[in-house]
Amino acid sequence: MINRRTFLINSGIVAAGSLLSADTFAGTFNKKRIGLQLYSLRDEVKDGLAPVFKKMASAGYNSVEMYGYNTKDVFFKNSAKEVAAMLKANNIISPSGHYQLDLFDNDGQQTIDAAKELGHKYIVIPWFPEEQRNSLDDYKVIAERINKAALLCKKNNIKMAYHNHDFEFKQWEGDVTGYDILMKECDQSLVDFELDLFWVVFAGNDPIELFKKHPGRFKMWHVKDMDKTRPMNQTEVGSGTVNFKSIFAKATLSGLEYFYVEQENLPVPGDANIKKSIAYIRKKILPGLK
Repeated sequence: MINRRTFLINSGIVAAGSLLSADTFAGTFNKKRIGLQLYSLRDEVKDGLAPVFKKMASAGYNSVEMYGYNTKDVFFKNSAKEVAAMLKANNIISPSGHYQLDLFDNDGQQTIDAAKELGHKYIVIPWFPEEQRNSLDDYKVIAERINKAALLCKKNNIKMAYHNHDFEFKQWEGDVTGYDILMKECDQSLVDFELDLFWVVFAGNDPIELFKKHPGRFKMWHVKDMDKTRPMNQTEVGSGTVNFKSIFAKATLSGLEYFYVEQENLPVPGDANIKKSIAYIRKKILPGLK
């Protein structure tokens, strides 16, 4: 895996500066919608959501993916109705949010009601603790749980999706990965996928090859760049080694509807980071797409 990763980092798959092809870019993706994963500003969320949404809007983001929900404090001690009002005041939509699958063990409807109040189209499962993923059979159990929760989502006219890190791409017996199991076992009519481009590349994989293998299944992306000298670290979009131009050129093949800039480890204060990322996307990526 390390050798493969090193190869990809030094290859055209993640090398900066390649030109856009003439691939068709159509479908449901709206170039005017540039999203941000709220986790990127997690250090500021504790001071209140309203100023965070205002900062996002002033930087040019008009879409947000939420995180941090729980049944006690809802969204950082704000009700879903209060958050919806804050979003509306800043002309921001929220097509999706990250919600732990454990919520569906007891409070699935309550979780869905909160998501719908914010206008979500997707509820995204963001992660599983290590003790739940120690074998391929564990991934089959995860897929079964996702499908069950997705049925409740369907009854409420909302879709479920799964967001990856790098651990899903660990190869088990027969070179099968946990991600292979999820793609196979999750009901395609109920479950879509949110592809975290950074973690896919870090795991030694090519996002475009995943698009080719599973066309139309990746409705959302996390867009974050890989530091040139420390691949484990992220940097502002356009400052690292991920070739976003070639990936965005295949958005139709992916099935892309929404994308979100995200930063898990901040090299600079959050406001400067998100401004630099959106400037690159606006100037260097979106204008070249049909």
